[in-house]
Amino acid sequence: MKTEEQYFAEGTPIKDYMDQMDTHQEASMHVYNEFELPEDGPFISLLKEKKPHILAITEDWCGDAMMNNAILRRIAEEGDIEVRTVLRDENEELIDQYLTNGGRAIPIYIFLNEHGDVIGKWGPRAPQIQEYMTKGKSELPDAEDPAFEEKQEELFAHITREYATNEKFWSYVYESLSRALILALS
Repeated sequence: MKTEEQYFAEGTPIKDYMDQMDTHQEASMHVYNEFELPEDGPFISLLKEKKPHILAITEDWCGDAMMNNAILRRIAEEGDIEVRTVLRDENEELIDQYLTNGGRAIPIYIFLNEHGDVIGKWGPRAPQIQEYMTKGKSELPDAEDPAFEEKQEELFAHITREYATNEKFWSYVYESLSRALILALS
């Protein structure tokens, strides 16, 4: 089995990945262009000093990845670090090492040090966004209800719109992701 560093070496740079997106490219680029990176000198200095690599397990169709990847890319550019992506559905052996509650939730960001060792991970979403998602799902009718599928599609469409436009969500992602990176690099 390949190491995370080998997956990283074979991965697609995040800019190239975002340039090639089909499903959520417009929304992801909106987040990328509109998200204002907070003034966070000590965090950015830590990234520049430690130079972690980040392997992002992602897919184009994922709303969480659409928002989170754009914010990660902004952090990476400011911190002068490299992020490379691999697709979840083509790399089941990798994602199965990073399950969330038994599921293949994405995105998952694997933090690697300069030697290629795994030093931390983050994903698939910030805690506040997980609460929002859990609340929304709890309001759906039972799965056996004839209206379930339609209501679930409506919920996911609403959440995807929020991900693309809700600046508070973007700040939750930044705060959670930066805390995880600081912890991994300290």
